[in-house]
Amino acid sequence: MNITLYGLPNCDTCRKARNWLDRRGIAYAFVDYRTQRPEPDTLRDWARQAGGWDKLVNKSGPTWRNLLPQRKSPSSDPEWTLLIREHPALLRRPLVLRDGALLGAGFSDPRFGGWFNGGAG
Repeated sequence: MNITLYGLPNCDTCRKARNWLDRRGIAYAFVDYRTQRPEPDTLRDWARQAGGWDKLVNKSGPTWRNLLPQRKSPSSDPEWTLLIREHPALLRRPLVLRDGALLGAGFSDPRFGGWFNGGAG
């Protein structure tokens, strides 16, 4: 099983997720998406797997709130990918992938327990 977490190193939720995996001995790779920005094709694929851009983007955080109003209504995949590549902190975090497939975003103990069956993998 190949686990990848995409997030920000100083994000509390990312830390909780990483600590959860570490405590259970589950190997994973962590990718800081500010320094390694996902390609547009990857972002489109994640949005498709998540069920749309609204499921992938955090609209309650300061990055979204500080956007100019005209930037808050992208109407196409290219507009969304440009916005996220300019502001990677808009992505929910952490984004969790297993074997390249998006499991989801965020952290909770029950969710991770379900995803990873509570054991090492």
